[in-house]
Amino acid sequence: MPEQGNTPNRPEPAPSQLEREENQLWRWALGLLVLLATAVAVLSWEQLKNLPYRLWAIPVGLLILAVLFAVYAFGRRREVGELKYLLKNLQDRAGVMPSDQQLDQLTQMIARSQRNFKELIDSLDDAALAISLDGTLRTVNRRVTEVLGVPYSDIVGHKLEEFLSTDLRAESEASLSRFLEKRHWAGVVEIQLKSGTRPSYYDCVVNAIIKSDEVVGASVLARDITEQREKERRFTQLFETLQEGVYFATPEGSLLDVNPALVKMLGYRSKEELLSLPPAGLNVEADTEPVLGRTGSQSGSTRTREIRVKRKDGSVAVCVDTSTGVMDAGRIVRYQGTLVDVTEKRAMERQLRRQEEFRRHLLESFPDLILVLDLKESYTFVSSRIRDLLGYGPELLLGKKIEEVEENSPELVTLYRSVANGQNSLASSEYGARHQDGNWRTMLGTASPLLDTEGKPAGVIISVRDVTMEKKLEQQVIQSERLAAMGQMIGGFAHELNNPLTGILGMTELLQESETSEANRKQLGTLQQQARRAAEIVQNLQYFARPPAPGRSPVNLSELIQRTLHLQAYPLRKSNITVDFLQEPALPPVMADPNQLMQVFLNLILNADQAIREGRDKGTIRIRLGRNPDSVWVMFQDDGPGIAPEVLPHIFDPFFTTKRPGRGTGLGLSICKTLLREHGGNIEAATAQGGGAVFTITLPVTGAGPGAAK
Repeated sequence: MPEQGNTPNRPEPAPSQLEREENQLWRWALGLLVLLATAVAVLSWEQLKNLPYRLWAIPVGLLILAVLFAVYAFGRRREVGELKYLLKNLQDRAGVMPSDQQLDQLTQMIARSQRNFKELIDSLDDAALAISLDGTLRTVNRRVTEVLGVPYSDIVGHKLEEFLSTDLRAESEASLSRFLEKRHWAGVVEIQLKSGTRPSYYDCVVNAIIKSDEVVGASVLARDITEQREKERRFTQLFETLQEGVYFATPEGSLLDVNPALVKMLGYRSKEELLSLPPAGLNVEADTEPVLGRTGSQSGSTRTREIRVKRKDGSVAVCVDTSTGVMDAGRIVRYQGTLVDVTEKRAMERQLRRQEEFRRHLLESFPDLILVLDLKESYTFVSSRIRDLLGYGPELLLGKKIEEVEENSPELVTLYRSVANGQNSLASSEYGARHQDGNWRTMLGTASPLLDTEGKPAGVIISVRDVTMEKKLEQQVIQSERLAAMGQMIGGFAHELNNPLTGILGMTELLQESETSEANRKQLGTLQQQARRAAEIVQNLQYFARPPAPGRSPVNLSELIQRTLHLQAYPLRKSNITVDFLQEPALPPVMADPNQLMQVFLNLILNADQAIREGRDKGTIRIRLGRNPDSVWVMFQDDGPGIAPEVLPHIFDPFFTTKRPGRGTGLGLSICKTLLREHGGNIEAATAQGGGAVFTITLPVTGAGPGAAK
C-alpha cells in the first residue's frame, strides 16, 4: 500500500465549482426553510394566541423544529461531504486496501453521525419510534421511554402490544393494506397504557421504511394531544350545555355554527335548520342589514348591544348580543358571540315602569301631601303635591333632616318622633306651615310607621292635608251661631226697651204741653229727641235681627243705607270718621232682600272703618248713589291706604284677607259678591286717584233683573 495512503492529515483538496454551487444551494434551502417557518409562526400567532388550550405553542414548536432540522441537515451535509471525500479516496485507490487509520476514521464518522441523529431524535418533545410490520419496536427516542416508564433496553426488541392494554390488532389489520399501498398515514390514535389509569390521545404521522422497494417497517412521530382533547371535550360540553346562545357567523351575517341553546331560544327543530337561513333570516325588518353581521367593519373589538331577532314562529326576541371578531391575515374572517334572551326581563321592566308610573300618578293625584322619612330623620320621598300646598318643589326637602328645614314646625318633629320611636302606631297633629308667598297655612299631619319587606320599621309616612279653609269655615260657623244668638238677644232686649221708651216719649210730650218755662220746655224737647233717637236705633236693630222673609220686595236704597248708618253711628263717631252721604230720593226701588243688602252695606262700612283706623286718626267715608238706564249704583269711598295692585285681583276670593290674624276671616267681600250676584248685580273694587278704596255696587231696577221673576 503506498505510503501516502497512511497519511491522516493530508489536506482536503479545494472543492470544485459544482461542489461550491451545491453547498450554496444547501445553505439557501435551509435558510429559506427557517424563514418560512418564522413567517408561518408570526402570521398564525395573532390568530392562535386568543384561542383556548394554548394552541399558540404550535407555531413556536414548528419554528423550533425547523431550526433543529436545519442544524441537523447542515451537520449531516458536512458528514456526508467527509464520507464522500473518503469514498472518493477509496475509489481512487481501487484495489488498494485501506489503512487501519482510515477504517478507524470512517467508523468514527459513522458512529458520530448515528449519535447526532440519536441526539436530534431524543431532543424532540414528540414521541418517535421505528417499528416493524409485526409490531416489534426497533428504536425509540427518550420521549417514548418517559411515556412508557421503561428503560430503552427493555423496549427495543419487544412488541408494542406488551405495553398497551388497548387491542390495536383489529384496526391495524384493517388499515395495513391501505398503509402498504400508500406508505403513509396520519390521524389520531387512542392508547391505553397498562401503567396508566386513563386513555391518552396521540396525533400520529406514520411513514413506511422501505428496503429494496419493499415496506419492512414504519417510522412513527406521535404528539400527545390528550390535554388538548380533554379541553376540546370540555369546551364542546360547555358549548352544548350553555344556557346562553352561542354562535359563529361570517361578517356578512351567515351563521357558521350555533349551540343547542340558541336553536331552542329561536324555536327551531335542529341546528341544520337554523344554519340554513339566509344572512337576513333573523331580521325583524326585511329591509335592514343582517342583524348579526358587520359588513365592511374591520374592527375585531368586542361589541355589546341589544338587538331584536325573529323567532321561527314570527315572534320577536329581545337579546343582548356580545360578539368579538376573529382576525386572519389582518382581516375579519368570522365573528363569535353570545345571545342572551332578555325578552321576559324587558317585559318585566316595562311592567315595573308602568307600576311605578301608576304609583307616581296615584301619589300625585292624592289630595294630601305625602312625606316619607327614614329612621335617621331624613326626607326620602316628597310628593309634588307640596307645590300646591306650600308653593315650592320637593327638592327643597329631599335629603335634608327634618330639623334642618327652615321654619319647621315643632309639632311636626314631635309627630314624627312619636311614631319613629314606637310610642304610637298612628298619630295626628295640627301644625302651622309658611307658604312661599309668606302666608301661614294650618296643616293636619297623620303619621304611621313604614315597614320593610321583613316587617321591620324602616321609616315614617306622614300624610299632610291643608285644613286652613276648614278651620276658617269652622270659625265662620261659630261666628254665624254667635250672630244668630245675638240676633235673638237683640230682638228680646229691643222689645224690652221699646216699652220704657214709649213711656218716656209720652211723658215728655205731656210735660211739654203743661210746662210754661221756656228753659224746661227746651230740656224736655232734648229729652224727647234723644228718646226718639233711642227708639229709632232699637227699631233698626229689630229690623236687622228680624229673620228674612221669604221672597224679595221693592227696596229703597237711600232708606236702607240710612238705617245701616244708624246702626254703625256710634263706632264711626268713636273712630273720628265722618260719613258724607248724599241721598238720591228720585232713585227707583230695586227688587231685593233688604236684610241681605243691609249685610252688604254694613260689611263695606266696617271694612272702610278698619282701613282708615289702621292708617290714620280720622277720615271720611263718601257714599253716593246714581242710576243707569236699567240699573242703579251705590259707591262707597274711603280715604284710607287703598288697595295694593297685587292684592286687587284676589280681594273677592274666599278666605283672602290682608288683616292681621284674628281680625278677619276673608269671607266678608266674598259673601257680598255672592249675595249681589244672586240679585242680578255686581260689585267692583278699585283704588281712588287721591288714595283710598272705592267699591261700586250695581243692582238692576225693579223689573229689569232676576228679582223681578221672583
